[in-house]
Amino acid sequence: MNALLDDLCWRGLIAHSTDLEALGAHMDEGPVKFYVGFDPTAPSLHMGNLVQLLSARRLQQAGHKPHLLVGGATGQIGDPKETGERVMNSKEVVAGWVERIRAQAERFVSFEGGNAAVMVNNLDWTGELTAIGLLRDLGKYFRMGTMLSKDIVARRLASEEGISYTEFSYQILQANDYLELFRRYGCTLEVGGNDQWGNLVGGMDLIHKVEGASVHIMTNPLITKSDGTKFGKTEGGAIWLNPSMLSPYAFYQFWLRVEDVDVVRFLKIFTFLDRDEIERLETATAQNPRAREAQRVLAREVTAWVHGA
Repeated sequence: MNALLDDLCWRGLIAHSTDLEALGAHMDEGPVKFYVGFDPTAPSLHMGNLVQLLSARRLQQAGHKPHLLVGGATGQIGDPKETGERVMNSKEVVAGWVERIRAQAERFVSFEGGNAAVMVNNLDWTGELTAIGLLRDLGKYFRMGTMLSKDIVARRLASEEGISYTEFSYQILQANDYLELFRRYGCTLEVGGNDQWGNLVGGMDLIHKVEGASVHIMTNPLITKSDGTKFGKTEGGAIWLNPSMLSPYAFYQFWLRVEDVDVVRFLKIFTFLDRDEIERLETATAQNPRAREAQRVLAREVTAWVHGA
């Protein structure tokens, strides 16, 4: 297997992918242009987004070219939630959040060199899309059966509240983002959270139908609490990256309090320590858990990435 993908697998950073062998061969042919998207549905990115940001950095360090997309358009809608319709924020509020999130994301990749990162906003193309264009040029490629069968849509349809056409149509807009990035920048890989798998597949299929090209998708695992729930912003207990929403001290303390059962997994995902060092810390935890050496290293490494040493 490709060395980068082998390392990502060892770190537990690949939840699902289309075809790792084909993706590895694609990477071996030369630098791959890839993208990761973030919707401004809050004033800050959080712990879950950090997985994608650090994954983007790993890919860039391996020679590939990142495109960070901030969803100035999709952020005005929001992808469907488990618990009901999202509150619609004003265009002005979303625009302000776009700038905040752009500044946060820029910290994690390099904008210099031959594979310098590119920052994009999907409002640039979605804002120009007309109702006729959406229905005629995009909608004809989507089948209702496929859209209705997606897990989150099916659950919302079965709920008392149901789902609005606004949130239902989100998957078309995200799929179009991949098509636009393929056309404009030559992106052939999309990376996202595992809860976005259906949307990523939609973009891949759209490119195949419209352009006749084969592209790749890969998802990172969702980071959960010990009870299995996410640390996401809508479930409570969010680990925000913005220091005004969660102080660097509280951020550091979160990582310091990680349970022994999770600390090695988090070291693999959230740090750039090599395999030998992580295995050493794993042994140290097993032999002397009270010292909490692994947690101290984890807290220092992640806090330095997010807030500075």
